[in-house]
Amino acid sequence: MSSNSHVDTVTWHDGCVRMIDQTLLPVEEVILDCGSIEAVAEAIESLRVRGAPAIGVTAGYGLALAAKLSAATTRDALLADLAVAKDRLAATRPTAVNLFWALERVMAVAVAGADPDGIRAAVLAEAKVIHEEDIAMCRAMGRYGAELLPDGVRILTHCNAGALATAGYGTALGVIRSVFKRDPSIHVYADETRPFLQGSRLTAWELQQEGIPCSLITDNMSGYFFKAGEIDAVVVGSDRIAGNGDVANKIGTYTVSVLAKEHGVPFYVAAPTSTVDLSLTDGSQIPIEERNPEEVTHCGARQIAPTGIGVRNPAFDVTPHQNVAAIITEMGVHAEPYTESLAAAKKGK
Repeated sequence: MSSNSHVDTVTWHDGCVRMIDQTLLPVEEVILDCGSIEAVAEAIESLRVRGAPAIGVTAGYGLALAAKLSAATTRDALLADLAVAKDRLAATRPTAVNLFWALERVMAVAVAGADPDGIRAAVLAEAKVIHEEDIAMCRAMGRYGAELLPDGVRILTHCNAGALATAGYGTALGVIRSVFKRDPSIHVYADETRPFLQGSRLTAWELQQEGIPCSLITDNMSGYFFKAGEIDAVVVGSDRIAGNGDVANKIGTYTVSVLAKEHGVPFYVAAPTSTVDLSLTDGSQIPIEERNPEEVTHCGARQIAPTGIGVRNPAFDVTPHQNVAAIITEMGVHAEPYTESLAAAKKGK
């Protein structure tokens, strides 16, 4: 990662969707060039690319790739090919609303086009705009969020909401980066985030790359550090936020929020307004993805549980708005009542 806190998580390169294979970090830094819609879809499904904003950017570029690959010579035929690609990409992961937001946004541009060449150019241009906007939004979130945190703050973060989860700067880690730029004395606790270990593999790697002081802890250690008074704030990202401020994020986030509330520690959420889904009145309506049981029964290639054991593997949980001190978006810092402040943020867009 470069010193300017920007890593090209996903981008358009030479007619392909290029990304870092996050399943191989931190041991290997491998770049993937996805030259087919199926390759892009598989990358999202297998978490080679993950994080709600990054998935949205990837989906936008996926439709640009579909337009490029289509042999259609008429407007209607090209739109039909794009619709097929859109359906495939939409079927990859159900919880991150940014995926569907980006697909709808790029398809709207395509439908407005008059001819195949114009549609192809417009779709790629819109995907690039989404990419550029994401970086700008993350930097704005970083500035707003940094104002909430004092010098010397000790922050717990869960999962990875950094450069790797976005187009290149980060939501929760964008806030942390902004605080660190002001005050290098801060300290970050990154929990490992079982079962896919995004905290230990990705967040710890990002923080180490930039020299931000960090301690890696297991998921079941956070209560110890809360009780010991060693955590001053929690900052996490989100994959979908309901209209009332209920927040879906990586499994285990709800547990952290309960511990934070019990110990009087503010729990902050950083996410772009594209993650806010006003069509949902509360978090009970957020679809929760269940993933492969082998993510629980295995650690990498090593089996760590009995063969044939029953497994539940929800990828996300929902933190109730009552546990959230503030939601940070590119529009500012939003507080209760979230039904009003989030609606105003979306309208402000």
